[in-house]
Amino acid sequence: MSDLTGTAAGRAIGEHDDAGSLVVELVVLTPVLFLLVLVAVVFGRVTGARQLITESARAGAQAAAVMPNASSAIAAAGQSAAVGTTGRHDPCIRTVVSTDVSQFRPGGSVTVTVVCTVDLADLAVPGLPGTATIRSSTTAPVDPYRSVQ
Repeated sequence: MSDLTGTAAGRAIGEHDDAGSLVVELVVLTPVLFLLVLVAVVFGRVTGARQLITESARAGAQAAAVMPNASSAIAAAGQSAAVGTTGRHDPCIRTVVSTDVSQFRPGGSVTVTVVCTVDLADLAVPGLPGTATIRSSTTAPVDPYRSVQ
């Protein structure tokens, strides 16, 4: 028989006591994992807002390009873009729609720009600002073979 005296509680030489190491690992890794989840939420919110305003700008430009005159084009662009940015999961706290009709003539174009301010203050991620501003602009051609008033 082998004599195990001199080792702690009869363990073989080379074995280590791992009691409590899981707690230390958990205490060290929990804040890091929490921060990674918050950063993922921030990127998701900003990406969702970017997709939303890109679609809104596209819808506004397409709606404006088929209108008969510049004033109705501005109204249609504003209405179409605003409908696209409102909803139950709207990440924008403020949305501004602007329409450039300076080239509104047959063969010209109309440009709609949507600016969205995304609220990030509720996430409280260290080092991030309270808001992020996202801008998207889309240009649609006006049909060259139609009459524009």
